[in-house]
Amino acid sequence: MNATTENLHNIGQSLWLDNITRSLLTSGTLQSYIQDLSITGLTSNPTIFDHAIQNSNDYDDFIGQELEKGKSGEGLFFELALADLTQAADLFRPIYDRTNGVDGWVSLEVSPLLAHNTAATLAAAKDLHNRAARPNLFIKIPGTREGLPAIEEAIFAGVPVNVTLLFSGEQYIAAAEAYLRGIERRIAAGLNPDVGSVASLFVSRWDVAVAEKAPQSLRNQLGITIARDAYTRYRTLLDSPRSQRILNAGARSQRLLWASTGTKDPKASSILYVEALALPFTINTMPEATLKALATHAAFGESIAEGTDKKLAEFAKAGIDTSAVADQLLKEGVASFAKSWNDLLACIALKSESLKAAAV
Repeated sequence: MNATTENLHNIGQSLWLDNITRSLLTSGTLQSYIQDLSITGLTSNPTIFDHAIQNSNDYDDFIGQELEKGKSGEGLFFELALADLTQAADLFRPIYDRTNGVDGWVSLEVSPLLAHNTAATLAAAKDLHNRAARPNLFIKIPGTREGLPAIEEAIFAGVPVNVTLLFSGEQYIAAAEAYLRGIERRIAAGLNPDVGSVASLFVSRWDVAVAEKAPQSLRNQLGITIARDAYTRYRTLLDSPRSQRILNAGARSQRLLWASTGTKDPKASSILYVEALALPFTINTMPEATLKALATHAAFGESIAEGTDKKLAEFAKAGIDTSAVADQLLKEGVASFAKSWNDLLACIALKSESLKAAAV
């Protein structure tokens, strides 16, 4: 077991991998990450699948078989994604069972094209949850204005949710309250309130967004500051009477997850966001490159989520409106995810045509 990655678990943070490929599963690499690097969960997104399909032949046979069944486009993709993610969920199932559902999760995203359609998002979430038939598979729903009621309804329906595309403390609280409403309604209806959820706050995109505006003294610090501000709100909410009431009724806490934790600045530490956000009761989902870099570093201690108000004031003094940047990042995130989705479907279409031509 790697001492550095294991140390984060001792601090109270879970390490998840932000990647999924067929070869990661079949080669035993994911299993080795679980055994040797303390990985206890996994997240996916359309870009990850796009790269996996485009840069290998690992999916050719599967796509060919689905084409013979008459599948294409989005329908074919979800068959492919469910095949990978249910296999990954089974790998993590012992962890899920051992931790009583705290860890051992994988995530599958609804179509990003539904980000502003509440009813369609909810219907897709229920359908994917039923098709996966795994208790440790989250359905990813964006924390947009239209996504929030879908999150509440999905939780009420018993669908575990990974809330994605969160960029600020305010957005986190809105997502957390949607989760709480769903759980409170289950309690009122006499239903089991034990429905899992995580809230994914994107970190590194903040620093990319203000790279040209932030003074050198504040370079690569905004993402960390925003995340620590969200963490302070998170811990306050966990200690609130409202949260304690649902825990007393048998529910679990929605956990805060750090997403987009790969360092974008080549001049900065490869584990910048990992070390700065080593905080209890959180999850860090990281790309393979960041995980491997982390494994080469010496163990470090728990981070301190203090002084965020002062740091935010420094950014405001530098002319950076964090509320405006948060809105910008959410808008860009929705557009980026939609583009990734369309690129993925185009990749599948191209691969499908190539396989059809080869079969003639």
